[in-house]
Amino acid sequence: MMHWYETEHVSGWGYALMTISMVAFWALVLAGIVLLVRYLGRADRPGGARPSDGPSPEQLLAERFARGEIDEEEYRHRLDVVRAGGALSRR
Repeated sequence: MMHWYETEHVSGWGYALMTISMVAFWALVLAGIVLLVRYLGRADRPGGARPSDGPSPEQLLAERFARGEIDEEEYRHRLDVVRAGGALSRR
């Protein structure tokens, strides 16, 4: 009768193959868990709340205007473009 769990006749290559397959199995399990957690934590999923990525474009424009980096005309133009949701046109 053959004993399936008997390791008397396993060569060095058999042990190496068992070790490699066990490491590969656990690596796949771990990668699956990581991918599942990343997928469930995505903010752009339907019903998911987007985390705050920082100041809004309007706040950034206001800061640049307050520091004197842009003048009032450029501030108002860019603010109108941001509120309209369009791209800036180069002058």
